[in-house]
Amino acid sequence: MNIQQLEYILAVDQFRHFAKAAEHCHVTQPTLSMMIQKLEDELGVKLFDRTAQPVKPTPAGTKVIEQARVVLYQTSLIKDIVKEEEQSLSGTFRLAVLPTIAPYLLPRFFAQLTERYPDLDIRILEMKTAPSLAALQRGEIDAAIIANQPKEPQLQAQTLFYEQFFGYVAKGDPLFKKALIRTADISDEHLWLLDEGHCFRDQLLRFCQMEKVKVRQAAYRLGSMETFMRMVESGNGVTFIPQLATLQLSQEQLELVRPFAIPKPTREIMWVTRTDFVRHTIAQILIDNIRQAVPKEMHTLQVGQKIV
Repeated sequence: MNIQQLEYILAVDQFRHFAKAAEHCHVTQPTLSMMIQKLEDELGVKLFDRTAQPVKPTPAGTKVIEQARVVLYQTSLIKDIVKEEEQSLSGTFRLAVLPTIAPYLLPRFFAQLTERYPDLDIRILEMKTAPSLAALQRGEIDAAIIANQPKEPQLQAQTLFYEQFFGYVAKGDPLFKKALIRTADISDEHLWLLDEGHCFRDQLLRFCQMEKVKVRQAAYRLGSMETFMRMVESGNGVTFIPQLATLQLSQEQLELVRPFAIPKPTREIMWVTRTDFVRHTIAQILIDNIRQAVPKEMHTLQVGQKIV
């Protein structure tokens, strides 16, 4: 048994296809199949049901794959420890970022960061909260930027900044005439919201006490924040946007922005890693660059803001 064989079975589990797994591992399919067959012979069990379409792990294979994931993570941790001791700013760093944060935060610092550290390969994955935390726990990513405190004991978090929510209101909507948005004024009749599973949506629904929207918004579940903004600009309804998004708007678009009345709904943007995380030098560089990229008033919770 060797590390390479464990990488191969994880690839097959991920792609559920031997040819795709071989391509991912940069080997031929016969080579990958032969190495997995040798591992199965050594262990005395079949790890995959090859008659199934797509290929799937056997019950024994599922347990072996889970342990292989632990072994490979611990192996990568050894390499990370050495790099951290050398304060090396090279290698791959996998960072998950919420889809409601990435388009507005990354353009503010990412290009300059990669230019400053050309040997550092930062791979960004846009992921919702639950998949991000699951990937962290499996060791598939190094860190995640999310918008709430993780509850999992094997994860740790620190605050990056605080981001306020704003209304984005069509000129023909009754809310457009108001200087401030109050939750009592919000109707779900022409409200554009993200799909379930987005913490951005869940936080706003809790704040506005509008649980019934989950049923009535079924027709709009596949929309994106940018799509909803275009709908509002065309004269249709109301949506909500994060504070960083407002910094990208034109003067004409800013006319559609409405702040909430006090208390102003605000999300806490968190940097999350596993508790056994060791790549602190790279992490601190990323954290410093992120905090420098947002307005200073976002570094602390302001008077009148309420975390949702």
